[in-house]
Amino acid sequence: MKLTDWPLAERPREKLLNSGPASLSDAELVAIFLRTGLPGKTVVDLARELLNAFGGLRPLLESGRQSFCAHPGLGVAKYAQLHATQEMARRHLQATLERGITICEPDTPRQFLSSRLRHFGQEVFACMYLDAQHRLIEFREHFYGTIDGASVYPRELVKAALECNAAAVILPHTHPSGIAEPSSADKAITCRIQDALALVDVRVLDHMIVGDADVLSFAERGLI
Repeated sequence: MKLTDWPLAERPREKLLNSGPASLSDAELVAIFLRTGLPGKTVVDLARELLNAFGGLRPLLESGRQSFCAHPGLGVAKYAQLHATQEMARRHLQATLERGITICEPDTPRQFLSSRLRHFGQEVFACMYLDAQHRLIEFREHFYGTIDGASVYPRELVKAALECNAAAVILPHTHPSGIAEPSSADKAITCRIQDALALVDVRVLDHMIVGDADVLSFAERGLI
């Protein structure tokens, strides 16, 4: 049966318009992205096949170009479209934080940090620079390392904090292992950065570890 023969309320696009995107299954969301199926195969059937082949929605969205484009129904144009959409979502989250929202608890930056940093296969150390009201001034990715760790230089964070005229910072970094638990090295570098920034009256509000499914907050754990 062709998709056009389906009841109107069951077609993914109409279902989204009538009931909102949260009402759609993963396959229906992918079907809207794909727009068209293949000969003898509806776009929803194609979407289900792709989800099965990749092992779910997230592996599909995070797949590399070669793997993505190798599947029937996908290609370079779809790959570019997907990554443009993801980048728009990341910029939307950052713009939301930059509208003057006060960051007073870890839940506020969690989604933004996960979207910006979770996909890295190596350790990345970044910094959110905040004003005196704890509003975002700038987000910067500073240090990149191997899967085992990154070399972090507190003096570079001090320099950037002065450039941004920051009053406080949040220190996010990734754990490529996917496990968002602080190591002894994480705790040690936090203390070093706190001491360095204290010399220029900049407060470290939190250190957040971005894992596979969670973002851990030092502040919530009582570690800062």
